[in-house]
Amino acid sequence: MSQWRELHEGWTLQVVGEADGVPPEVADAAVPATVPGCVHTDLLAADLIPDPYLDRVEYDLAWIGRADWRYANSFDWTPDGSDRVDLVCDGLDTVASVELNGEVVATTQNMHRSYRFDVGGRLREGRNELVVTFASAQRYAEQLRDELGDLPGPNSATPEPFNFIRKMACNFGWDWGPVLVTAGIWKSIRLHSWSGARLARVRPVVEVDLGEGRDVATAGRVRVLADVEYAKAAPADADGDVSGDVKSGLTLTASVSGSQAEVAVPAGATSAEVELSVESPRLWWPHGHGEQPLYDLAVELSDGSEGGLDSWSRRVGFRQVELDTEPDDTADDEAGSAFTIVVNGVPVFARGANWIPDDCFPTRVDADRYRARLQQARDAHIDLLRVWGGGLYEQDTFYDAADELGILVWQDFLFACAAYPEESPIAEEVEAEARENVARLMPHPSLVLWNGNNENIWAWFDWGWQPRVGDRTWGEGYYLDVLPRVVGETDPSRPYWPGSPYSGTMGRHPNIDEHGCKHVWDVWNQVDYSVYRDYVPRFVAEFGWQGPPAWSTLTRAVHDEPLAADSPGVLSHQKATDGNAKLARGLAPHFPEPGNVEDWHWSTQLNQARALTVGIEHYRSHRGRCMGTVVWQINDCWPVTSWAAVDGDARPKPLWYALRKVYDPRLVTVQPRPEGLTAVLVNEGLPGGAATGVPAGGVWQTNLAVERRTFTGEVLGHWSTSVSVDPASTTSVRVPVDVATTTDPSREYLLVVAGDRRTTWFFAADKDLAYPAPEWDLEVSADGPVTRVTVSARTLVRDLALFADRLDPAAGVDDMLVTLLPGESHTFEITGLTRQVDVAEVGGRPVLRCANDTVTPAK
Repeated sequence: MSQWRELHEGWTLQVVGEADGVPPEVADAAVPATVPGCVHTDLLAADLIPDPYLDRVEYDLAWIGRADWRYANSFDWTPDGSDRVDLVCDGLDTVASVELNGEVVATTQNMHRSYRFDVGGRLREGRNELVVTFASAQRYAEQLRDELGDLPGPNSATPEPFNFIRKMACNFGWDWGPVLVTAGIWKSIRLHSWSGARLARVRPVVEVDLGEGRDVATAGRVRVLADVEYAKAAPADADGDVSGDVKSGLTLTASVSGSQAEVAVPAGATSAEVELSVESPRLWWPHGHGEQPLYDLAVELSDGSEGGLDSWSRRVGFRQVELDTEPDDTADDEAGSAFTIVVNGVPVFARGANWIPDDCFPTRVDADRYRARLQQARDAHIDLLRVWGGGLYEQDTFYDAADELGILVWQDFLFACAAYPEESPIAEEVEAEARENVARLMPHPSLVLWNGNNENIWAWFDWGWQPRVGDRTWGEGYYLDVLPRVVGETDPSRPYWPGSPYSGTMGRHPNIDEHGCKHVWDVWNQVDYSVYRDYVPRFVAEFGWQGPPAWSTLTRAVHDEPLAADSPGVLSHQKATDGNAKLARGLAPHFPEPGNVEDWHWSTQLNQARALTVGIEHYRSHRGRCMGTVVWQINDCWPVTSWAAVDGDARPKPLWYALRKVYDPRLVTVQPRPEGLTAVLVNEGLPGGAATGVPAGGVWQTNLAVERRTFTGEVLGHWSTSVSVDPASTTSVRVPVDVATTTDPSREYLLVVAGDRRTTWFFAADKDLAYPAPEWDLEVSADGPVTRVTVSARTLVRDLALFADRLDPAAGVDDMLVTLLPGESHTFEITGLTRQVDVAEVGGRPVLRCANDTVTPAK
């Protein structure tokens, strides 16, 4: 039986060699080190550096990434009689030399993979010294760039050559992240004692026969593919004889849901396969489509002795996943082809968001933090997260949470926004990390798609790469050969797509509406967000609009006096090229120029929410042709003005509340179509019929009522009709001209009600509307941990928001962006307050804001 021993205690950290800018107090210090961890967090814990997330501290700490660092530890060892002892390093960040008792065991250069070294002959009874020295990742990348020749990619926002090292690219800075180049033992480091043989890798391939049932498959199968490593000697020789040192008579046993099977492992064989059959397993579904049953799969390698040799266990789910890219039913290529994720035979409209690393220092993201962030995603009706290619293959606990919450995961391989060399030593590292991580993640039913890269194929076409690259490699071989081969050989149960965006062939432009997945970035970078309506893509994998973080997040991180949208600290937490200028350009068509920093903060946050609402409602209104929207982005890694819906301190921005509304399974929206204003009802219910075995039902039968009203409440036009919306479909109804035509666009709007859903349509931009000064009555009451604030409107109040963090940084609120008609009321529930509040404190700016007050005087 194998034994594991963690080596996480007793580490010290110190800088080695010479590096510019190292403070004397750091140069002379041996700092207690936390493992897993990194240099920055250890120096921070030792009070040797200020918080890198505050003000402009990031720039003062650039020396950390250019220095070399040494982790040292000593431990006692007593021989335990095992055939072999390995040092297992689950994650070394990144360019490491590992020494045991003064002897170099190995060198590494990849953050994204694990390493295992046989150290049995180097261990000594008694005290042992273990040292891991990390060379500067920045200097290593620069050196390899100089050796192989520069390649395009890094720009003014990300100037570092991150494409020449297998490390989290956004550590080198991004248009939402700081340059904080880490080093350290970022995952577990352990000793593994074992004898005979071990399970080197286990790959469960899960397959189902859907049959006619809705939630239960006719049959399920798990093919367990196991790789075996032996402690001694080699496999059989040319005559078929096996060395006596090689363990023989091994058995591989697997069990799941009451089913068990075993096979004999031929003597010396390095792999074995065992297949399990499960009768009528319950199907795993994304949330909103069904439940998420998980089954314990256990695998054991045994030689007949008590306790066995090695074991492996994971949870799996029974579900089928496909990527439908079939051409439309026409010979005309311009008509396009599908890009639809199909789960258990059901096409899914992906209501998604992109995911970036949740912290610049990944070891600070534990299972609870993953769970909290994914719960925020699910609470906003998000059912797909795309793990972006400039970050990480996340920890297993991320995917565990996705499995349990029913959130689909689109996983990028780790290539983003740059040309990558395909020469040694990068090429070998790419294949090794891909094979390891595909095998590691494939048990998770939430994982539904492998994607080759982020924007690199698009860049080859549109970013001026071709003349710069010439006949050199740039990554195409990874995306079109290496990675699909690795997925096909390792994880044949899941689809692979070469890139995002990508149209299905290098013979077509990669970022078009008609084929594949598309990124829409001209809107944020160049034009108004109404231009989202000019596109009808098959699937939108990236689009977004910026907004600042919550006020408490911003003011915790930035201490400028006076604070302003363009004060130094605020600008240092705005990483996008011309980001503030783009915020101002995007604001100008819709809102007056803000008069102070608090108005700027509210207007730009509201504009962010409006922009994504316009885009998502438009794309969802074309459900069937467009089958997914993946907004950029759900989360942040630090306090920053960015595209995120949840900021770096985990506070939801107004955008998060907007996503919760616009991603609701049932949506009513008004869309300007060539034939006139049109009400579109979207129903994300499951389709029925014999083909899927889904029982009839889920039809949205409702009365649709449209009124043209004045801001004072006078009804100028009314129309209603009965509407039926089939599951997984839309119904469009043109609003009659007499109701849809305004006589005074500055004082009228449409109120559209469909059952318990409603929306509004305003005929002019906010800055051109004659909003009434907002008036309301307030009631505040406390009930245990919940404080309720009831707002009773005396005027039209559009997009009312209550900022609980302005009362208490620890507080949050259940709702935001609520539009009230005169005479209507809404109750907000605040949690997390550490004190009582009253009406006077809650009653106006900065706690209560609305669209009205962007154009009317302060109340």
